[in-house]
Amino acid sequence: VFDRIEEMRDAMQSLILPPPARQALAQAALTYRYGDEHRPVTTADILTPRRREDYGKDLWSTYQTIQENMLKGGISGRSAKGKRIHTRAIHSIDTDIKLNRALWVMAETLLESQR
Repeated sequence: VFDRIEEMRDAMQSLILPPPARQALAQAALTYRYGDEHRPVTTADILTPRRREDYGKDLWSTYQTIQENMLKGGISGRSAKGKRIHTRAIHSIDTDIKLNRALWVMAETLLESQR
């Protein structure tokens, strides 16, 4: 299992994503998390890296950035009523696993479509 993950990581690191593909991955992540309801943050917000290591434009860095921003929360945004808010971190193990699995499948699908 870990060998497969390493292979996927290496493949994702070798794939440089054009901005529309990065935006599409972020949009899919926001849709998964918030559904069709109001989204308190934008794709640009969740594509902003927190760590220096994630400043690459490859699929792996993009995946890591989106994952960290979605799980940790704390991103400034606006509520449906226009009030300033910060996104909440995910503390539920079940929700964490579901989100991670969904993000991984999205990244794998994007990788396969770009090959």
